[in-house]
Amino acid sequence: MMANNNKELRKSIVSILKLNSFSIRGNACDYLTETLSALDEKERFIWLDKIIDHFQKQSLDAPVIEKEHIEAAILESSKNEIDEEDDIIRVISAFDVPQFEYSLERKKFLPCKHKTPELYGKSSSKGSLFKDRYTIIYQRTLRNRLFHGVGDDEGQFKLRPVEYLLTVTSKITDVVILGLLTQLKEGRYYLEDPSGIIQVDLSNTTYHDGLFTECCFVLAEGWYQDGVLHVQAMGLPPREISETSRVYFGSENTFGGPSKTSLKNNERLKGLELHKEDAMLVFLSDVWLDVPKVLDKLSQLFLGYSTCPPAAFVLMGNFQSGHKGFQHWSCLKDGFKTLGELVSQWPSIAQNSKFIIIPGPTDSQAANILPRPELPETIVSGLKTSVKDVVLATNPCRIQYCTQEIVLVREDLVTKLCRNSVHFPDMKDIGSHFAKTLICQAHLVPLCLNVCPVYWEFDSALRLYPCPDLVVVGDQQKEFSVKYNQCHVINPGPFCKGNFAFKVYYPATKEIEDCQIPDE
Repeated sequence: MMANNNKELRKSIVSILKLNSFSIRGNACDYLTETLSALDEKERFIWLDKIIDHFQKQSLDAPVIEKEHIEAAILESSKNEIDEEDDIIRVISAFDVPQFEYSLERKKFLPCKHKTPELYGKSSSKGSLFKDRYTIIYQRTLRNRLFHGVGDDEGQFKLRPVEYLLTVTSKITDVVILGLLTQLKEGRYYLEDPSGIIQVDLSNTTYHDGLFTECCFVLAEGWYQDGVLHVQAMGLPPREISETSRVYFGSENTFGGPSKTSLKNNERLKGLELHKEDAMLVFLSDVWLDVPKVLDKLSQLFLGYSTCPPAAFVLMGNFQSGHKGFQHWSCLKDGFKTLGELVSQWPSIAQNSKFIIIPGPTDSQAANILPRPELPETIVSGLKTSVKDVVLATNPCRIQYCTQEIVLVREDLVTKLCRNSVHFPDMKDIGSHFAKTLICQAHLVPLCLNVCPVYWEFDSALRLYPCPDLVVVGDQQKEFSVKYNQCHVINPGPFCKGNFAFKVYYPATKEIEDCQIPDE
């Protein structure tokens, strides 16, 4: 009877694989039949679907399934089952973010498998950095309805390369250029794209919303004559929602983490996300552990959350009120030991909440270049002995919460963007201009490398493409919370000053709560 059942199961396996354009070796079929025979009929077909789905996402040399393919598929499916249920929060290092490049032939993004990024890359990597940023924005702009629509649409714009203008001798009107805004000579601005460089006149320019800095990409509209583009209007490149962008990556995991495929549409994780409707992430920036009043306010904070511990506390530096010279490391270590003793007073938080530690600009002795490494284990040993789950994160870093993607960075980006803007906006709502700038540039740091240095070959770790669900920027400026392009961009503000403000995020509803601990 068992032999007959296995024979029928074997026939079903061969038939189902054949329907999906696969064939299977005899020993592989024997192995799969023996593995699935212990399951009931419903579970067999569930596992067969998982295995076939795994094969369809792989780049197999031939549509022939070997035994090792079956073993790998079962292992990957089993691993995903465990991961999805047991660890819904994953912190991803900036140095582990996957890299992709755009294929002009296939019109999609493909993983970079031919090179391993180096901390100190070749000189050619610096040029590739800006070229890759341009490619992302250019292909996205061409898909926008303003540039890709019906031919006789009067609202249609035609994007011109710089080299086109360099070949003409007469005046041209209604010119639109997408390029990098640079200042190659003192007081003279230029637009640059992969085809060339052209000087621009910004004396009569009308600026749209956003912060326009050197080394950011802009859309410039105007008229061209005698080697100069007279810009009448300047705006940021058009935005694109995440769902549209992901089409051009396929099922690849663009965000990072152990999963080979994107978790954005994972039904199991979506269910967990909605089921945990009270789950929350608490964000604090500039938590000075050497200031008694800050520790007192942290004590009030933990007391308030002791009955309903958040899924995670995200603490961003700086963790000292100032640099302590040669005693800096010992003072920092003492500060985290004090924090651990403080948290241990509330066992519910110490056992159930994850503590994610992101270093600030003065916390680490590493070079002032993004991305920065995490703090050494020895510095936070006092916190680790008191708290069950402590994660040391890089700056910037990423958090995968179920299906949601969160990007965090501790850097005074608002200050730097405002300080280096060629035109300061009239509106006082700087948060909205800042959020639009980051999302439209698809990058955390659209600044000159001398203003905010970046490791050339790890620039992809700072990209915001596809657009995440939440971007958290720890800046010393006043706190704000803005939603743009279906993405929340927030600044918790410095916890050490003012009313001790912080932000709380509820993933189930995607809501941001503005919180503070006022003086009694």
